[in-house]
Amino acid sequence: MENSAKESGRLETLDLLRGITLVSMILYHGMWDFLYLSEAGTAMTGLRLWYEGPGGHLWQQSICRTFILLSGFCVPFSRHIFRRGLQVSAGGAAVSAVTLAVMYEERVLFGVLTFLGAAMLLTGFLQKAAVRLPHPVHKIYVFAAAACGYLFFVFRWVNAGFLRLRPGMQAALPDILYRYGNGGPAGSVLTGLGFPMQGFFSTDYFSLLPWIFLFWAGLFLHRCLASAAAGRAFSHPLFHLQVPVLNSMGRHSLLLYLLHQPALYLMTLLLFS
Repeated sequence: MENSAKESGRLETLDLLRGITLVSMILYHGMWDFLYLSEAGTAMTGLRLWYEGPGGHLWQQSICRTFILLSGFCVPFSRHIFRRGLQVSAGGAAVSAVTLAVMYEERVLFGVLTFLGAAMLLTGFLQKAAVRLPHPVHKIYVFAAAACGYLFFVFRWVNAGFLRLRPGMQAALPDILYRYGNGGPAGSVLTGLGFPMQGFFSTDYFSLLPWIFLFWAGLFLHRCLASAAAGRAFSHPLFHLQVPVLNSMGRHSLLLYLLHQPALYLMTLLLFS
């Protein structure tokens, strides 16, 4: 089973988790459309307050963090990471172009697809550069996964202008990082890195920092499991759970991501307008 999983590039449970997360994402975005695009939704003040508060935020974070962690975990299964990275980047560019043209007030710039595409390309280049390095042992992968988890914690609030070294201890970042090249190419590059320029707005903003560390945490978690017991961990039944509909959704996650919001938007207009 381990060899077949490596050859196909998939473990069924990963598709299942992606499918479950896609369902959660569709429900989350469907609620947004209902609350903000329909008369019935705009009248539901209590539900909208919950959606805009900690409850809705935790829901949104559970979706994006699962997607990013799983994407990093699946990198070692990919035979064509550069091609996949370009495909996902193209999807992100399409989302940005459509929202800028049709829904400017709800535009998506540096969204999750743009991030995932960039993360795949960057990771592919780094893997090429590291090909001649000595093969790390299991403990190094464990340390790397833990280090990436900690760095994600530290950089989690970089968009807001500070680092969080530990609970209750913060370090402010220089203002120039958020003002340099404001409105120009340099400002856009810094915004993509994690230092949003003044006036920047996006309804779906995932900069390279801090999210690259969560992506790499998934990658090194995979390496930990692959190096443990000669990779036999992947033959465990827990990695081969199947719920056919959800597994199928997980296998077509990029297509469903691109199509679900236009479909939800149309449904909201037809049912609640």
